[in-house]
Amino acid sequence: MIGQLHSIVIDAPDAHALACFYAEVLGMEVKGSPGDDWVVVTGAGYRIAFQQAPDLQAPEWPDPDHPQQFHLDIRVADVEEAEPKVLALGARRLPGGGGDFRVYADPVGHPFCLVWDAV
Repeated sequence: MIGQLHSIVIDAPDAHALACFYAEVLGMEVKGSPGDDWVVVTGAGYRIAFQQAPDLQAPEWPDPDHPQQFHLDIRVADVEEAEPKVLALGARRLPGGGGDFRVYADPVGHPFCLVWDAV
């Protein structure tokens, strides 16, 4: 082993706003303030960092000319309960999905999946 994962870093036009979205979805704590160039969410042994990228070109699922850049799989116990909650926070449902996942976009346009029964 050369090292250990410290952070997953996600670009956003408003780092604090996107950090707050994911903190609410994942039940994590935001460390940073509006206007900060670098905001971190932590909890349950995980750390996700968000950095200010005012010229971010949002992905367009599933258009390969606007690639997804990254995505998170978020495990949920009940997708029918979880979906309205992420939609209320500003996510939107995207085409695609399968028997154990659904695809969404966060408020900036990054795809993420709600997964259940995942191994």
